Amino acid sequence: MKQHILNVVLCGTGTVGGTLLEQMAQQKRMLFEERGLDLRVVGVVDIFNILINPEGICLDNFNMNDFREKFKQAPKSSVELIHDEVLRLSLPDMVFVDCTASYEIADLYEDFLNKGISIVCANKVAASGDLQRYLRLKKAALENDAKYNFETNVGAGLPIMHTIDDLVKSGDKIVKIEAVLSGTLNFIFNTISEDTPFSEAVRLAKENRFSEPDPRIDLAGIDVIRKLVILARESGYMLSQEDVEKNLFVPQEYFDGSLDDFWKNLPKLDAQFEAMRKDVAAANEHLRFVATLENGKASVALRRFAQGHPFYNLEGSNSIVMLHTERYNPHPMIIQGYGAGAGVTAAGVFADILDIFNV
Repeated sequence: MKQHILNVVLCGTGTVGGTLLEQMAQQKRMLFEERGLDLRVVGVVDIFNILINPEGICLDNFNMNDFREKFKQAPKSSVELIHDEVLRLSLPDMVFVDCTASYEIADLYEDFLNKGISIVCANKVAASGDLQRYLRLKKAALENDAKYNFETNVGAGLPIMHTIDDLVKSGDKIVKIEAVLSGTLNFIFNTISEDTPFSEAVRLAKENRFSEPDPRIDLAGIDVIRKLVILARESGYMLSQEDVEKNLFVPQEYFDGSLDDFWKNLPKLDAQFEAMRKDVAAANEHLRFVATLENGKASVALRRFAQGHPFYNLEGSNSIVMLHTERYNPHPMIIQGYGAGAGVTAAGVFADILDIFNV
């Protein structure tokens, strides 16, 4: 069996990054014995510490808690040092894996791609941000025989991005997308009940690690807007976040001020959402925060769905995407499943890494 070395630099050791390290340690032997892939983690970095070993960091008998203690003792880091050390490694078949949400780290992608270093990222900043940078990254990957994979930017481990890519490459055209893209918001609207007010549902979403550390990012629709922009771009519509019509369900004043102020004031919305819940329940409908792309126009809004619609029975923090294409018409392609959580997100990142060499 022909053997192949894949050199990985992981940026970010939080919930997703840590889970990814555990998954790579668990699968390392199988990948070598059954697929001939020598998966080497040659660097683990973040903005605080940097650990580099061109021969590979030992993942035998791996324990994430022990590793985090060791990592804290590693040399101090900076974005500039990460940039320089990754380029200095200059190893063949290298991939930089970004499991942060950092704007500064995303700024490094272009230099890495131009040096033939592939990028795999859970970080949505680059793919949803400045349109011209997005186009440059796609071009740099193509011209330098590298890959820029970001499947987990939308739907965690669900195969949404690869599916759209396959449809477009095969000559199909995406004409409409309807999607529930926030596992956090879906969890919240599935959790609200007579006994669980809106504010408590938001708190539970944070405690269960479905929401961002600052839930206002989810409630403001920022995460959904970013995901919709990414889907639109991958479908051939060059939109920016400013192009998305925003119909939000929480007043702007709740996004102003400190996070402490937000938690203090949030219960003031409970009566309003309880009245909405009763009305929706009486009509036997369910609330969903929906992202829509149609005729090149994008929007997000809280909508009601009756029994029989694919969005009606969406449970827990699951996500769903309906792709209406020229071929999948009038019945759309539906991709549905668990759309949040460290385990499935890390697994999606792992799959993106392995995709680089078609493993």
